Amino acid sequence: MKALTQDRYGTSDVLEVRDIERPEPGENQVLVRVVAAGIDRGAWHLMTGEPYLMRLLGFGLRAPKVAVPGTSFAGVVEAVGPGVTTLKAGDEVYGATRGTFAEYAVASVDKVALKPSQLSFEEAAVLPYPTFAALQALRDHGHVQPGQRVLVVGASGAVGTIAVQLAVAFGATVTGVCSARNVDLVRSLGAADVFDYTNEDFADGSHHYDVILDIGGATSVARLRKALDRKGTLVIVGGEGDRWVGGLQRQLWATALSTLVPQKLTVVVAKENTADLVTMSELVAAGKVAPKLEQTFPLAEGVAAVAAFEAGDAAGRIVIST
Repeated sequence: MKALTQDRYGTSDVLEVRDIERPEPGENQVLVRVVAAGIDRGAWHLMTGEPYLMRLLGFGLRAPKVAVPGTSFAGVVEAVGPGVTTLKAGDEVYGATRGTFAEYAVASVDKVALKPSQLSFEEAAVLPYPTFAALQALRDHGHVQPGQRVLVVGASGAVGTIAVQLAVAFGATVTGVCSARNVDLVRSLGAADVFDYTNEDFADGSHHYDVILDIGGATSVARLRKALDRKGTLVIVGGEGDRWVGGLQRQLWATALSTLVPQKLTVVVAKENTADLVTMSELVAAGKVAPKLEQTFPLAEGVAAVAAFEAGDAAGRIVIST
């Protein structure tokens, strides 16, 4: 089968499309013919091996253990392994696994769900990663309730675009933070107000929120707390930092500080699971969530697709199709 592969850590320049052996499903696994795979920040970190701490956590010291990058997909079940009873060959599915930038991938059945019929394969392929992160952040950590004020920092990204829609669906009044070129996009998602972080300071103390969702950023905990209600909740989803530990220092500081202040400061470690995908499918069917696509590249141009993601010019999600 054709796959986008890497034999060392790095950016798009280490990738190459080549023929490799097709995987076979094991117990409680399904073999999926991948129709589309979404590119996201999580998959990019696994590809580059940064922060370096990831390498010590078992992903491979000198090269990734999984030579095919990609973590989110949508496709058709080709075969099922022993013990699989909930899915069958021919089912249209979406979910999460390693090695999705390929014609076929194997996934654990407990990380896969039936694809929403309302979505194309390309649209469904970009949903798994932000579904887990945004849904668990808002529902399980932020405990967002109707009428609350929610601030989403990083509102135009993969997780942010879904988080804004989810918070609105939960009945919150949402404010987004993004760059000037994405203000209209974030408003179209349902945000009542939007800060252009290049010209406005959302943490100047003039606005306060019940829940702040900070996604993939580097804003200090002190600044975020200035925009948080006295008994509000800050939820940190990922974060950028140095190449050694990434945003871990900020996350650890937030966790430690939370024991000393009235505000709740928490960190999300997203867990991949079928139940959250089913919840997302229901929200899609109800018209409350819809992914925003920018461009689709064929697998043969997978290197260019990842390069486009790295350039950061896209207003929506980038997809690789097979």
